[in-house]
Amino acid sequence: MPELFAQVILPLSLHDSFTYKVPASLESEIAPGKRAIVQFGKKKLYAALVISLSDKKPEDMEVKEVQEILDEHPIIFPVNFKLWQWLAQYYCCTLGDVFRAALPTGLKLESKSKLFLTGIDEPVNLSPKEELIIRQLQEDVSQLSDMEHKLGTEFSFQALRSLMDKKVVYAEEKISSKYKPKTEAFIKLHSSISSERVLQEKADSLKRAKKQQELLFHFCTVANAFSDDQINEIPKKELLSGTAYSGTLVKELVKKKILTEHQKQVSRLEEEKIEQVSINLLNKYQAKAYEEIKTTFENQQVTLIHGITASGKTEIYIHLIDEIIKTGRQALYLVPEIALTTQIEKRLKNVFGNKVGIYHSKLNSQERVEIWEKVLQFNDNPKEGYQVVLGARSAVFLPFSKLGIVIVDEEHENSFKQFDPAPRYNARDMAVVLGYQNDAKVLLGSATPSFESYYNALKNKYGLVNLMKRHSEMELPEIMVADIKRAYKRKQMRSFLTPELFEMMEAALEKNEQIILFQNRRGYSPYVECFSCGDIPKCRNCDVSLTYHKYKRRLSCHYCGFSYQLPDKCENCGSPELKTRGYGTEKIEDELKPLFRNARIARMDLDTTQSKNAFAKIVKNLEERKTDILIGTQMVTKGLDFEHVSVVGILNADNLINFPDFRAHERAYQLISQVAGRAGRKHKQGKVVIQTSQPDHPLIELIREQNYQATLKEQFEERQLFKYPPFFRLVKIVIKHKNVQSVDRAANQLAQQLKKHKQLIVMGPEYPLISRIQLWHHKEIWIKIDRKLNLDLVKKEITTAVKAVRHLPSNSSCVFNIDVDPS
Repeated sequence: MPELFAQVILPLSLHDSFTYKVPASLESEIAPGKRAIVQFGKKKLYAALVISLSDKKPEDMEVKEVQEILDEHPIIFPVNFKLWQWLAQYYCCTLGDVFRAALPTGLKLESKSKLFLTGIDEPVNLSPKEELIIRQLQEDVSQLSDMEHKLGTEFSFQALRSLMDKKVVYAEEKISSKYKPKTEAFIKLHSSISSERVLQEKADSLKRAKKQQELLFHFCTVANAFSDDQINEIPKKELLSGTAYSGTLVKELVKKKILTEHQKQVSRLEEEKIEQVSINLLNKYQAKAYEEIKTTFENQQVTLIHGITASGKTEIYIHLIDEIIKTGRQALYLVPEIALTTQIEKRLKNVFGNKVGIYHSKLNSQERVEIWEKVLQFNDNPKEGYQVVLGARSAVFLPFSKLGIVIVDEEHENSFKQFDPAPRYNARDMAVVLGYQNDAKVLLGSATPSFESYYNALKNKYGLVNLMKRHSEMELPEIMVADIKRAYKRKQMRSFLTPELFEMMEAALEKNEQIILFQNRRGYSPYVECFSCGDIPKCRNCDVSLTYHKYKRRLSCHYCGFSYQLPDKCENCGSPELKTRGYGTEKIEDELKPLFRNARIARMDLDTTQSKNAFAKIVKNLEERKTDILIGTQMVTKGLDFEHVSVVGILNADNLINFPDFRAHERAYQLISQVAGRAGRKHKQGKVVIQTSQPDHPLIELIREQNYQATLKEQFEERQLFKYPPFFRLVKIVIKHKNVQSVDRAANQLAQQLKKHKQLIVMGPEYPLISRIQLWHHKEIWIKIDRKLNLDLVKKEITTAVKAVRHLPSNSSCVFNIDVDPS
């Protein structure tokens, strides 16, 4: 029999696969797509993913053996791995990076070092740091990571190595399983109780133990013992719930061999019993769009639906999913934010029941593993597996086996882009590739499509369907522009509200209607300034001012998390005259309370939605009309559907329009149009007030007219002239180091290498807007690539240049990040 070898990838930033010998005892168990425990390096153990098997032994090298196979069945399919390979190649990252991003944490295992005392007499000449380590081991702190955390700066690897050399301490590597199945106690009758007669005898024997007898009768009632619809076992929690019986009584009945108790694996996922409803009928405009989508799918793999806000795109998506389900295939519904899943989950589950699974980062690692397994299960057991998955960007990695359609809602959102760590992928673009690889249709939907997607539709690369009528033929909201500068001059401002917005809010509250105010900045104020010397507290790790959060009374950095209590005096001059500058959502909430004393005000931002169910609670309160005014950041723009919102206020449009980015006008149009679309969705035309100090700005006029086509035309002309997407491709390279001179040197060397390739337009190196984050200095090089050039060859030249500069001795500690299609 020839020897068998496995090629595996590890969850590390490594390009290559590695070869391990498969012992004869594991040959029947191993298969591509399964995880195997392998040793990498001298002692470290990892759960690697087997990607292929062969009988070819690598030449001139010693091959280690696979130690264990973790899975009974593969955890990914070949078509899933094909997507991983495309992702690594397109986004210039390693397969190890993709492995780490794709699998839930619970499926990624690695060994952890445990330290033990050898038991020999300790040498007399121990240093204080060596004694500290021994003391920790005597106190049973044996995990190396725990010891590092506990001792902090007092911990020394040098002291640990010294103790190992002296044979006082030794280390072992053990794999720790991150996923543990959830179990629950179940109760059933003892196997010796085979008839009602025997049961009655047992009950009679308990005449002196009345409570035990009552519990037995209670069990028989709940379990319908010895009837046609008998339940064999009951969860212990359910049996005792709402009663005065205790677990001790159960133990006594178990001892007397009347009941038995056993642990059973249960799901962490909440399987609600949902009363399913029929799919809503489409109105004539939706039905026309639905038929057009099906027609374009006959010739195109990808279709873009440009449907204005409140036109009923979600209802069309549900009809398309229903059609796919009937063919026995799976559907993936991608949304840009976890925030959106709350409302859409309810709508999908009302129609498709427990066929729907939800996948996003607010789930814990155990729940994510269970969803992964339910998607995997659909291949062999469709009734038990998930057929429809609603998720944020990471859901593209799920192990679909029979994918029929991918829907990307709000496809313009840059939340689909992963920024750090690698792979820096865009889930919208991955969804398109996923569709091609699985022969599944892809539908991109938005009221304000990204210019790249619309360009592809104009070039006939995608199909295009327009839906320009709101549901129930409700008119688009009336948009007014309010001049902040003029209102301040005339002293007409009420806090942050122009007279136009204030009057509309008062009128809406009188009619018991709801209001949304949009300010894309959280916290109380963006910075605090000393009135005497002008000093502004800055982050010690990043080149940014600290944001003031009043409810914590803390100054915080939104980049690294550094924070401290607001001082009573200026740290520079000692003056007590510290003033807040600018305003965030927290300050708006604070200042609205005295203006609208009877209004119920809520806030939706990162600070108020951090817990698992906080967002759902805010949405529910607005739906149930327990909130009158909602103040929010970008979260309120993400396709949410509120029936009674009649007024929307954009408090400062200038911040969006004047942001230094070539996409600033595209993003400003999208954000303002999307938040405006929350007004007047069901009953009457809504009203929107855009507050700005530039009322004559051309973009403000285009937003007021809600003229997407004119905005597109103007931006296309500008971008073609200056060679930006969608006419050119972009690659960004970020060079990082904690020493600013090292960053400058490495960035200049790389720019010189890249500029040798005359077909590339190389810009920089230059410092970005925020040039230091978490003590790391950043410099950026941007590369514009003509679409006529072969992108694969260009990326090869870029990665070769990066490797050459990285491998220079002076740059060994520099970090180089390549971002393809930066957002």
